[in-house]
Amino acid sequence: MTGTTPSFSAFTRFLALTALLALGMHAQAQTDPLPSWNDGAAKQAIITFVEETTMQGSPKFVPPAERIATFDQDGTLWVEHPMYSQVMYILESVPALVKAKPELAKVAPYSTVLEILKGDRAAIAKLTLPDLEKLAMATLTGMSVDSFSAEAKKWLAEAKDPRWKRHYTELTYLPMQEVLTYLRANAYKTWIVTGGGQDFVRQYSEAVYGIPPEQVVGSAVGTKYGYARDGSPFLTKEPKLLLNDNNAGKVEGIHLMIGRRPHMAVGNTSGDQQMLEYTKAGDGARLSMLVMHDDGEREYAYGPAQGLPATKVGAFTQALYDEAQKQGWTVISMKKDWKKIFSFE
Repeated sequence: MTGTTPSFSAFTRFLALTALLALGMHAQAQTDPLPSWNDGAAKQAIITFVEETTMQGSPKFVPPAERIATFDQDGTLWVEHPMYSQVMYILESVPALVKAKPELAKVAPYSTVLEILKGDRAAIAKLTLPDLEKLAMATLTGMSVDSFSAEAKKWLAEAKDPRWKRHYTELTYLPMQEVLTYLRANAYKTWIVTGGGQDFVRQYSEAVYGIPPEQVVGSAVGTKYGYARDGSPFLTKEPKLLLNDNNAGKVEGIHLMIGRRPHMAVGNTSGDQQMLEYTKAGDGARLSMLVMHDDGEREYAYGPAQGLPATKVGAFTQALYDEAQKQGWTVISMKKDWKKIFSFE
């Protein structure tokens, strides 16, 4: 061999390196972006949607600036039974309120909440929607934005779900976390659009979901600008509802806060219907999905769609299920579509 001819050993190393690179590329191509999902129509719908909307030259290609995906939170990204976590925060804030205003101890609905917190869970049935609205305004407003933030964060760090004995922020659905990560890896901007309190969800959205507070749209109260005694400026939370981010309010909130129609939207109740309608009605590739809670062993089972038990918290009605079939929305079965529900399983 001449000096310019590679040695046999060098050539062998070259072949080995080429083979390893090929294997690595193949393995990368085969990586499952949604490992906690069972193979099925729901998983395939997500993967197909992402591939078609992000592939250059695809007739369904969506420019990065327009890649918006919206997600309801309670019952879609984390557990909402037996009661919404923010409602638990409101109820558990009542004792401090009564301590500051003792006259409330014998006045409903504050007295009812005190019964509940003493262990009388049946008393929760006495609370009406107007009662909860009154309690929300009393415990979520009348303080500075910074004070509320500190109180909410303290509660989130201490409060635990009664069933799993874990912090509420640990009870997120692993399959949905994978969807959020998958979308962001493909230049989608993920937003939370929730009927829950916007300020409350913003306390943990980034740490829990990787969604910054500016990408949270929720029910919002007014704020008032003012000055402390030392002249420093601050905002006070006012008892005035600005946006009820549920039902049609979700679409109104999307327009107000996002300014673009989503290409993907995921919910789990009738309160999400208009968001899914609005998303699906847009031009080009659109994906609307609903999470059905049909796994009473690993999580909860409630509907009343498809014969599941009725509920007042996060109802998925038969009418909504029928509408999903009619409109071509994808229904995700927790029991059939998810290998794992929580990361700690």
